[in-house]
Amino acid sequence: MRLNVKQILQYTGGEYLIEPIDASMLLCGITWDSRDVQPGWLYVALPGERVDGHQFVEAALRAGAGAALVTECPDAKACVLARELGAGIICVPNTAHALSDLAREWRRHLKGLVVGLTGSTGKTTTKNLTRDVCAAAFSTVATAANQNNELGVPKTLLNADPETQVVIVEMGMRGLGQIRQLADVVRPDWGVVTNCGESHIELLGSRQNIAQAKSELFDALPAGVGRAFVNANDEFAAYVTDAGGVVRNKLTCVAFDGYADARAVADEKGLAAGPRVWAEDVHLDASGCARFTLCASGFVDSDADPRQPTLFTLDPDVERCPCALSLMGLHNVSNACAAAAVGRSLGMALPAIAAALAESLPEPGRAEVHRGRDGFMVIDDAYNANPDSMRASLRAFGAMEVSGRRIAVLGDMGELGAYAQECHTRVGEAVAGQPIDLLICIGELSCHIARGAQAAGMPAEHIVEAPTQAAALAQLEEMLGADDAVLVKASHFMGLDRLVEGLIS
Repeated sequence: MRLNVKQILQYTGGEYLIEPIDASMLLCGITWDSRDVQPGWLYVALPGERVDGHQFVEAALRAGAGAALVTECPDAKACVLARELGAGIICVPNTAHALSDLAREWRRHLKGLVVGLTGSTGKTTTKNLTRDVCAAAFSTVATAANQNNELGVPKTLLNADPETQVVIVEMGMRGLGQIRQLADVVRPDWGVVTNCGESHIELLGSRQNIAQAKSELFDALPAGVGRAFVNANDEFAAYVTDAGGVVRNKLTCVAFDGYADARAVADEKGLAAGPRVWAEDVHLDASGCARFTLCASGFVDSDADPRQPTLFTLDPDVERCPCALSLMGLHNVSNACAAAAVGRSLGMALPAIAAALAESLPEPGRAEVHRGRDGFMVIDDAYNANPDSMRASLRAFGAMEVSGRRIAVLGDMGELGAYAQECHTRVGEAVAGQPIDLLICIGELSCHIARGAQAAGMPAEHIVEAPTQAAALAQLEEMLGADDAVLVKASHFMGLDRLVEGLIS
């Protein structure tokens, strides 16, 4: 971001509480955390349930903030300090809305390609893979961590400069219309939908409604020149492209598939003809990481602006290149193919894409591998969970070479509503289908994981329902040997990252 205080005042429709000494001063960063403020940044005071950002306006100014956005006048000390430093304080009706207003206007300054990305599972990993692929050839800005909501999405745009060549914006949703609202700010040139699973089914009621919500991203793409990247293997691929107006708006449909030949699957599902990316000869190595042949067809290299109508060929010739991921699980092959489809659409060569994919590492809490103090392996997948990601993580865990015991520590999954019991039971059935030696369940809902596992054939003596994390940790500490491996996974609110810390500290 490079906006002066006068522009910020104009774009947010605010008014000065304290006028800056120089309204033409450029502000080159933005944050709502006063601890992150750097000199010349804009501080946004966000009211919260536990902490009100207005309490930290003075701290932000002392850290060098050139201006602050507020909804109420800060205390007298902050006002006096602002006058002394020549900083501005701008009052707006709603600072969160003002953040979106700023991003909407800043979007007009961005000259590069903007890629929106959403999906029920794998969107943060796919965003990271896409970021790493694009960054190998282009200046790239992407959503930090999983900041994919009404605050994180505009912040991603504001983190980009006009000269940034590729901006990748992860977009989450909790209901119909939310992606449309985010897309109104982002105005993506291209859109990627990783899949349509059961995440957020509590609020949307059915997978078809989830697919409808995801399709809002495609519907926001510019007619005639936008590109819709769709998972050909997903059950709702045809629905998403149809509801998203891919044919109606004359978008280029780029299909990817981590499990089969995307050309055949896309044709079978009636997806619009276009470039394809897929994987062949897929297998997991001893660490549970995927090895495969990355394949692509239908791409035409061109120096033209990628936002112009797409050039592609239906030539049957296929490009192939070996690829090895540093991420665990077969499910990440699909995520990698999505990233490769974006990179190949930008004209990158397949070997360069494969090299970038190989270097991409997991984020903390997302199938991150650690060693415990006694040598045992800990797979930290505790950042978040839904039924699809639970099953994928269990499959990856089951495929790893482990000379000792495999122990799965699973906790509750959120946002499943009336489907919660059934979804947890099905996860238990998935546990029983893998070579898991011990299942430890933590949480009110995870009892259904235990019952599902036992009903599917897992011996009762191999299942433990731990009342607390401390109890689970105590039991693990007594029994873990150097050759054992522990998988820890649950929704974020369960806080099982603390159990991981206990295992590895």
